[in-house]
Amino acid sequence: MSARTKRSAGLLLFRRTGGELQVLLGHMGGPFYAHKDAGAWGVPKGEYEPDEAPWDAARREFEEELGLAPPDGEALPLGEVTQANGKIVTAWAIEADLDPESVVPGTFTMEWPRGSGRVQEFPELDRVAWLGLDAARAVIIPAQGAFLDRLAEHPL
Repeated sequence: MSARTKRSAGLLLFRRTGGELQVLLGHMGGPFYAHKDAGAWGVPKGEYEPDEAPWDAARREFEEELGLAPPDGEALPLGEVTQANGKIVTAWAIEADLDPESVVPGTFTMEWPRGSGRVQEFPELDRVAWLGLDAARAVIIPAQGAFLDRLAEHPL
């Protein structure tokens, strides 16, 4: 792995509702994903530097992305995946409930439209929702689908 390989860590919340396993996913904010659904949802996560422990980064990024403290509970390691862009993502699953309406997403700024000289602020995540595993598989970033499979295989 090169020193330039970007690494992210995140927390995948799950709950059981009416016998169905559901996961909490976030829809990426910003203009590139505004009109996309498939491949635009993912585990709340963020990048970290080599000197930070992935677990600490996952908890920090959860709070930054959702504006809420990460829940306590048993963390189930879901391992790593490598996304199409080369980024390595590490995730843990925690059983917890959270009201998507309580989310206050972090923001980022970027020049938009490109080349305009105009800087705008966008939410890191513009939507957060509970989805059943089939619905989640249909919209999650393809590589992160492995996290759903690993969660489904875990004895809960």
